[in-house]
Amino acid sequence: MNEISGVTLLMQGGAWTIVTFVVLLVFRGNLVPRSVLEDVRKDRDARVAEALAERDTWRKAHQESEAARLDAQGQAGELLELSRTAYTVLRAIRGEVPGDAMDSPVAAPPS
Repeated sequence: MNEISGVTLLMQGGAWTIVTFVVLLVFRGNLVPRSVLEDVRKDRDARVAEALAERDTWRKAHQESEAARLDAQGQAGELLELSRTAYTVLRAIRGEVPGDAMDSPVAAPPS
């Protein structure tokens, strides 16, 4: 039971074994200096902040685009209604609308 995951091997080798183990971890990349870790974290945080800012920009652009689209759609509906009204008035003036007030049989007094 004294031999748990090579602990007795480390204890037998002494300080040189521990130094060798730490150097091996550094060379493999498992141990990095704090400054390197902080640089990596700062870079990650900057990239995340940039991505969030870009997301917010696109979201705002989409909201403005949707507002403009709804406004244009409302205006198109109003213009369509005005064109229908103008078309009906012009047809009535020419006498093309049957049963209209401008139609001669309807507007004529009864005989």
